[in-house]
Amino acid sequence: MEALNVPMADTPVVTFWEGEIVDIKNYTFFTGKWEAMPDDDIKHWTKFPSFAPFQSQVQADGGKSLDLSNYPFIFMRWKEQYFVNVGTDCGLTIAGFYYVCFSCADVTINGFYYDPNSSPFQKLELKSANEGKTGFSFSSYELQ
Repeated sequence: MEALNVPMADTPVVTFWEGEIVDIKNYTFFTGKWEAMPDDDIKHWTKFPSFAPFQSQVQADGGKSLDLSNYPFIFMRWKEQYFVNVGTDCGLTIAGFYYVCFSCADVTINGFYYDPNSSPFQKLELKSANEGKTGFSFSSYELQ
């Protein structure tokens, strides 16, 4: 990702991201790291209307019995791992992570940032731009 107009950086700040897809087998709706507690997870996931059918099951057993394979939404967590082209003194932080939901129907990505030391529920919205390519394009990012 590239952050533009960062006051303490002469060039755009590039960060490297990694993600987790909530598939119940490898990753559940409970984060279990990055200072996120189960209550934080529920508060963030419930910001997505598409999570509503799962809320009671997730609160009961973490959603371990859910089958998300045919659900038209993909739930993820995105975490910035490090700055690519600047030092940590650039004025930005990568301490938090995003709760993310990808809609297969309208090809949008919505997310909410979590960092206990930051403003709550900062929102991320990405809309696709299909430019005749296979898959979906989000600015310079593609999901295939």
